[in-house]
Amino acid sequence: MKHRRLVRALLCSLLCTLPLCGRAQYRSPSYPRPDESETVTQLRACVDSLCMASLGGRGAGTEGERAAAAFVGRCLQEAGIDLISAPEGDTFGLRQEQGDTLVSRNVVGFIPGYDPQLRNHYIVIGARLDNLGTRMLTVDGRSVERIYPGANGNASGLALLLALARKLQAERVLLRRSVLVVAFGASLRDQAGAWYFLNRSFADSGNIDAMVNLDMVGTPSAGFYAYTASNADLNARLSALASSLQPVRPETVALEPCPSDHRAFYDRKIPSVFFTTGRYPEYNTPRDTPSILEWEGMERELEYLRNVCVDLAQGPAPSFLPAEKPRDGKDAPVPYYECDVKPAFLGSSDPAVFLRKWVYVYLKYPPAAVTQGIQGKVEVSFEIGADGKVRDVRVLHGVHPLLDEEALRVISASPDWRPGRLRGKKVRCAVSLPVEFRLEKKKK
Repeated sequence: MKHRRLVRALLCSLLCTLPLCGRAQYRSPSYPRPDESETVTQLRACVDSLCMASLGGRGAGTEGERAAAAFVGRCLQEAGIDLISAPEGDTFGLRQEQGDTLVSRNVVGFIPGYDPQLRNHYIVIGARLDNLGTRMLTVDGRSVERIYPGANGNASGLALLLALARKLQAERVLLRRSVLVVAFGASLRDQAGAWYFLNRSFADSGNIDAMVNLDMVGTPSAGFYAYTASNADLNARLSALASSLQPVRPETVALEPCPSDHRAFYDRKIPSVFFTTGRYPEYNTPRDTPSILEWEGMERELEYLRNVCVDLAQGPAPSFLPAEKPRDGKDAPVPYYECDVKPAFLGSSDPAVFLRKWVYVYLKYPPAAVTQGIQGKVEVSFEIGADGKVRDVRVLHGVHPLLDEEALRVISASPDWRPGRLRGKKVRCAVSLPVEFRLEKKKK
């Protein structure tokens, strides 16, 4: 009991070290129950810290993301893990459409392997640091700031990342390879932090033998999935591990549950496995709070992930094998920015042309939304098939059902595009665009 009280006291001190910005927390902290394990207590405290309203939803390039990076760095250092980044992360810049530069950061911890032959080879365990931040919505003519706390997306992944790092640091005598623990900044900006880590900041990226990605891992009752881009070698490793007694076993899936940082590693031909519990009703909404997380299920995931990472750090390096076609015969769509020849609408590959010449021409503002003063940006994803037809139109970040449905309607009715090409072949292409609904002010 004395040890447990000491652990809780230390966790409370971590909560107190986070900077406050004059705003109250969005909710009361989820205090530990007397019967829960110390691991669950640690996971709760970590998620509560990352979801404080003072962090403003950890938007890429914001003070909240910087504070979250500093928190991750402190947690790693207090676990005895060396940082090979600055304490608040290695910074990098992203040029935005307006011409200014968004500054984000990666936090990188290092756990050395013991094998002289393999200690200069690495397993990367990563989780995205950022979330959507805040958004201004107009309801009944009033501007309202909404925070997107991102408890499952991705405070849950960061909490498991830190807990996993503590376990591996305590058991480093089992690690033949070295382990890099990375919180990636600006992940929602086309995995910019992962790209920067591989291409600019980590000089030995050619010696990375495998990557484990954790994103949205807090709702295992809905499923626990492993995506390897159909890498037969990694699939065999996971299958062999599942044959032994495990606290939980993921379902290996052939279709990518959602884009995340593993993509940047796959592009560098590094075998990668993405663990997730998948999308959930509160995904990318202000309702994504710690109350939706399943702590005991996350603790079981932690034990399984520890076993996966030790296996990768001890055993032979997995081979990089190109993605196989899933049994249903469908290939994953190619992201828009990865096409050699991007899809084109009315002869232009600029998505702004599609918005200007189709979406805003045929968009009808729902009268009920006008009456209620509802406006904002609806982010919509869709696919452009190899035949140029628009399919699988979905809302990524909604504003209100009235606006969401209208955005879906007008994009679903799009005429055919000229399809994108990759290495000379027509491909299915994934696109996401913001559809803005804005009410004009009445003239006096």
